[in-house]
Amino acid sequence: MYFNNVFIGFYVLIAFIGLIIGKFIAWCNIRIPENKKIFSIDFFKENKSGLKLNYVFMISIAIIYVFLLYKFGINKTDLFKNLDLIKFLILTPMLVLAFSIDIVHRIIPNRLNLTILELGIIITFVYGISNVNMAKDYILGMFLGAIIFGIIAGIGWVVTGKEALGIGDVKFMTVIGLYFGTNSIAEISLLAFIVAAVVSICLILIRVIIFKKKDDYIPFGPFLSMSAMLCIFLKPNLVLDCFMNFCKMISDSIL
Repeated sequence: MYFNNVFIGFYVLIAFIGLIIGKFIAWCNIRIPENKKIFSIDFFKENKSGLKLNYVFMISIAIIYVFLLYKFGINKTDLFKNLDLIKFLILTPMLVLAFSIDIVHRIIPNRLNLTILELGIIITFVYGISNVNMAKDYILGMFLGAIIFGIIAGIGWVVTGKEALGIGDVKFMTVIGLYFGTNSIAEISLLAFIVAAVVSICLILIRVIIFKKKDDYIPFGPFLSMSAMLCIFLKPNLVLDCFMNFCKMISDSIL
């Protein structure tokens, strides 16, 4: 049986790999915020002593891996055409990890950003072997991510007098720009701000009205991670086209 020209056995295999990766990411989710070594004998000792498996990480990554395989398929004749699949199989666990750590600890660790950067450079180099222009676009995507969020962070600091956007978020958008290129990094940025605005307003209202709290700080990293994940599966330029059409509709109604 085949799905999108891929034998069902490959889906089973990729799901199994996702479960293993998910288990490792659950371990990283504990060790990285504590600044402890990832590759440690403690991992095996704690598993032998009955470490509870984090099924949320395992099942989430397994499901995402299956959808990635379905979207990109496997090209048996040209290995370079599998780079998109490989790239996002590598990036997905790190997006999930950034999402989880930033929600709990309100920080995207430098160790994680550096790992994403190092792997991104290697992947971009491999892309450059077959398509130099594509590699250039990914490098420009890195700089565009840094510029967009660097400017936003600077404006936020000037206007509010405090850190409106964490430096970890700026670094995060810089490094994932290597995986998406110029168009997609612009879409991720736009989608993240739209989702963040809607969710933040709802959460602030809930805090103020129900819980009588005024602490309105909400980490932005999870929105970046979610938006990056969504943009992997969405049609290219879909977000930008919808936003431009919305702006045009508003403009026409006003005029």
